Amino acid sequence: MTKDSEPADLAALQRRLADFAAARKWQPYHTPKNLAAALSVEASELLEIFQWLTPEQSARVMTDAETAHRVRDEVADVLAYLLQLCEVLGVDPLAALEAKIARNESRFPLPGDSGA
Repeated sequence: MTKDSEPADLAALQRRLADFAAARKWQPYHTPKNLAAALSVEASELLEIFQWLTPEQSARVMTDAETAHRVRDEVADVLAYLLQLCEVLGVDPLAALEAKIARNESRFPLPGDSGA
């Protein structure tokens, strides 16, 4: 949510992240390599929360307030680095996802679907 309690769109979030980094003069460090590495680290931190949980425990992870807070924070970190990486590379994340879903629908048709 933005300051006005309206949901932000991806472009607005990317601008906000870019402004945040620019204000701190972090752009020289926000190379594709560094952002991809940071994304990997944050994804690993998200994975760490689930590492030793059973499938049943992992399905209930959001019922514990402290763990739910950690999950939301790590999801936010992953998304922030992904959006920053997309910004630096000029990738439209929604268009990339839409194209990938379409390719997967073609690659993995429904059982019994002849593709017609």
